[in-house]
Formats: sequence, C-alpha cells, structure tokens
Amino acid sequence: MQFELVDVFGSGLFSGNPVAVVGDAENLDPALFQRITQWLNLSETAFILPPTHPDADYRVRIFTLEREMPFAGHPTLGSCHAWLRTGAPAKHTDYVIQECGAGLVPIRRRPGSDGSLAFKAPPLIRSGVVSESDLADVLELLQLDRSQVVDATWADNGPGWIAVMLDSAEAVLAAEPLRNFPRRIDVGLVGPHPQGHESAFELRALFSDHNGNIVEDPATGSLNAAVAHWLHKKGYVTGNYRASQGTRIGRDGHIDIDFVDSDIWVGGQTRTMFSGKDVFRQS
Repeated sequence: MQFELVDVFGSGLFSGNPVAVVGDAENLDPALFQRITQWLNLSETAFILPPTHPDADYRVRIFTLEREMPFAGHPTLGSCHAWLRTGAPAKHTDYVIQECGAGLVPIRRRPGSDGSLAFKAPPLIRSGVVSESDLADVLELLQLDRSQVVDATWADNGPGWIAVMLDSAEAVLAAEPLRNFPRRIDVGLVGPHPQGHESAFELRALFSDHNGNIVEDPATGSLNAAVAHWLHKKGYVTGNYRASQGTRIGRDGHIDIDFVDSDIWVGGQTRTMFSGKDVFRQS
C-alpha cells in the first residue's frame, strides 16, 4: 500500500490541514478503515479504491474519528494529489473525476496558479434559515450573544455545517468556544477582513469529535465551499476571493474561491510531507 501525509491549503510548510491518504485500499478489510482513522487521530483519513462509475478516475472513502463522510474538502484535494503522484492517466483532459459518497466531484489544477488544485463545490444538501433552537445551541457553544450575529444559515454539503457571520474577522478570532458540548454540533464562523487585507474573510470551523470534545479544524474545504454558496447568493461577494483559516490555532491556511460561470471552485496548495509503502500488513 502507498501511504501519504498531505498538507492541504497551507501557505507554507506544515501550515495547512494534514490528511492521511491510504492507497490501494481495496486490499484492506473495510472494517479497518474506521480503526485506522482513529489510530492516526487526524481529523480525516482517506482511502483510495478503484472506481465503480465509468467516468471516475478513482473512488475515495473519507472517515473522521467517528464516522464515514460522503464528502469533505481537504481530503478530496489530498486524495487527488496522492492519486496524481501515482502517475495513473486521467480519463479526462482537463479534470480528474473523484467518486465519493456525494457522487462525482471534478478536480482540476487551478489556471495560472503555482500548481494548486481545486474541486468543484458540490450542491448543498441543506441551506436556509436556522431555527432559533439550533441557533441557541450555536450561541451556547460560541459563548456569544444573539446581537453579535450578523447572519446565519444552514450550509450543509455533507458534514452538516451551520454558518454564522460576525461583523469582523477580529470578532471571529476573539470567539472563545466551549471545549465540550453535550450534543453533536458543526459550526463555521465567518467574518470580513478590512479592505486591503490579503484575505477577504476569516473562517473558523468547530465540530464535535467522537467523545463530545470540540475540535477546531485548521482549514476546511467543505465549509468554505458551502460558505461561498451562501456569500454569493446573499450578495456578500460578487467575485473571486481568498479566505484565511487556522489563524487562531497557529496555522496559516489559504483557501481560494473562484466563480466560473455558475460553478464554485475551492482551491489551495497540496504538498506531500511524508510518504511510504508497506507500512501495515493485515494478518
């Protein structure tokens, strides 16, 4: 098996979100996927398998510490990066097609970039108004008052995000969420940077792990994809932009959002930091 640790959305070495990618995973008992993910203790681990759809180049199964996800952003880019490194020929000239629980996801090299990859944002599973009871849970987690919220929406493309906008990036970075929450919750915080900043928005992604602890994700493709849908629909943005994430936990994630016709592309750097083979033999 091929194994890679890939840094995704980083602005430099070890600055983004790591994902473990296990290649040739058809040789593993699928019951081990969750156990391997929990042992590695990263936010997600991706397992590459042969495709079942005739248009797909490969299939990926994505696991968090507690469950399998139909889609997640940084594992999508990390898996594509690892698959490209095998030298396997793509079926399409301009895109790689990933098959996952959410369907087929096109991935491409970003035009005019220094080799970063971008995935086409999948459609939202759930959007629209957040109920006051759900918003109350979010405010309890974030330890914020209702008056501090500029806007809120469901922004679910798989993980189940509720996105909450505050009035500034400074307010987003100042938020002090609880460290544990009694109910499962996935919250994305969004706030605008001042004009002239290299990034238009600051994001933070907070979610429950399998023990009820609140984890902050360094750089989150699924959240940024869903938020881009929302920002564009509500008129908060009218063109391409860059978002920053991970600042509060010592990372420097850069997520680039490109609007191409009616599609949204979510892109960033991908770098293999460690790789190896035959790291595990199933007895």
